[in-house]
Amino acid sequence: MAFHKTGAFQPAVGLSRVQSLAALRAAGEATRLRILALLAGGELNVKDLTQILSQSQPRISRHLKLMAEAGLIKRFREGSWVFFRLAEDGAEGTLARAIVDSLDGADQTMARDRSRAEAVQTARGEAAQAYFKAHAGEWDKIRALHVAETQVEAAIDTALGEGPFGLLVDLGTGTGRIVELFGPRAAHALGFDLNHDMLAYARMKLERAGLNHAQVRHGDLYNLPLADGAADAVVLHQVLHFLDDPAASIAEAARLLAPGGKLLVVDFAPHELEFLRDEFAHRRLGFARDQVDRWLKGAGLKLAESRDLSPDPGEGKLTVSLWLAAKPATTSPKRKEKSPLEAVI
Repeated sequence: MAFHKTGAFQPAVGLSRVQSLAALRAAGEATRLRILALLAGGELNVKDLTQILSQSQPRISRHLKLMAEAGLIKRFREGSWVFFRLAEDGAEGTLARAIVDSLDGADQTMARDRSRAEAVQTARGEAAQAYFKAHAGEWDKIRALHVAETQVEAAIDTALGEGPFGLLVDLGTGTGRIVELFGPRAAHALGFDLNHDMLAYARMKLERAGLNHAQVRHGDLYNLPLADGAADAVVLHQVLHFLDDPAASIAEAARLLAPGGKLLVVDFAPHELEFLRDEFAHRRLGFARDQVDRWLKGAGLKLAESRDLSPDPGEGKLTVSLWLAAKPATTSPKRKEKSPLEAVI
């Protein structure tokens, strides 16, 4: 099933008789039904499921393998861990959801599973909160250097517009704030980051916000597992100054955009705060407007607007700049087309 700019799915080709039988056989076992019900509530890894179901890892892995092969669930790797979730697209996804919806929500075994899953997710969230708390001082120190985050987020809101978007992608998602704020105006939202601890924190926030259509993934900003033209909107929020090759990340973001899609870049204007290199690993001390303009043009994008958010005297030393660019309505794809979410969902 293909994901499109309007946010709607094209009608799926139905499962063949062989596929239907394989999917039903994969679901037709007590533990596997329990796993499907759990994955309908959020992403879980093998360790989570062994704790919730009190079964051995080989047994759980076998169940997951059968259902993944039948297309009822999707898997994705994050470092040494592999997470699973209920399939969301295609005829297999429709069948998986129908099976889960047919289950008795009052069943005592499944109610106990849900309670244990909540305990596992709470423990995971507490670990993520501990990481965030340990580093909060660093982020607070940087935030104190520029205009209030509320002003920046309001400017992002205005620049992105109401949508709706089929797929919104946040590159260098960090705490998942952009996905949390703007994911609701998209049919699907994805955040990518390389920091596993930040991904754990972001995942916890999205789960608590009930944004089941939004996920975060481990991913290289220079080489993302999405097809050309997969996204209606891509955001690079306070990311470029950490990168060795900002132009390459903009080019990759441009590749992801569907014709007419938007790229929003938010970062610092040029400054001279050298301590940000040593203490916070900033590779670049801000970006000149014409520099980013050239990168956008080189990526085949057209600059729609740019603006600066400058702090009032005494409020800080950093100006936050925004660049909004669009992909022309007709483009030539660079890669062979495939399902945009195929590699990550």
